[in-house]
Amino acid sequence: MIKGISHITLVVKDLDAASGFLRKIFDAREIYSSGDKPFSLAREKFFLVNDVWICIMEGDSLNERTYNHIAFLISENDFERYVSIIQAAGVEIKPARSRVEGEGRSIYFYDFDNHLFELHTGTLDKRLERYSN
Repeated sequence: MIKGISHITLVVKDLDAASGFLRKIFDAREIYSSGDKPFSLAREKFFLVNDVWICIMEGDSLNERTYNHIAFLISENDFERYVSIIQAAGVEIKPARSRVEGEGRSIYFYDFDNHLFELHTGTLDKRLERYSN
C-alpha cells in the first residue's frame, strides 16, 4: 500500500546554486551532503522543505522547459511575500494562467535547471468544490 511520497529528486548542474535556490525560496534545511563520496549516481544533497524530502543530484540540466511541475501549498496571506522572495532570487516567474475564481492563486517559476515550481494557495477540496458549482 502506498503511504505517500518518499522524496523528490531533481538533477541539477550546480549543487551550490540549487542549494541557494532551495534555501532562499523554500526555506529548505540541508540535512545531508555526499561531498566527494557519493553513494548514489552522483554527488547529492538532501533538504527538508517542511516535511518534504528534496534530493538534488549533480548532472545535466533539463534541455527544455515544460509544464511538468512540483506545487507547494502556501497561505493566501504569504502570496505577495513569496513573489518578492522569488524576484529577489533572480529566477523567472511565468505569467499567471487564467483561473476559475475560487480555485486559489499560483506563482509559477523556473529554477536554473528548467524545473518548474508552483506556490499555490488552494487545496484539492476547495478546487473540487469550485468545479462542482
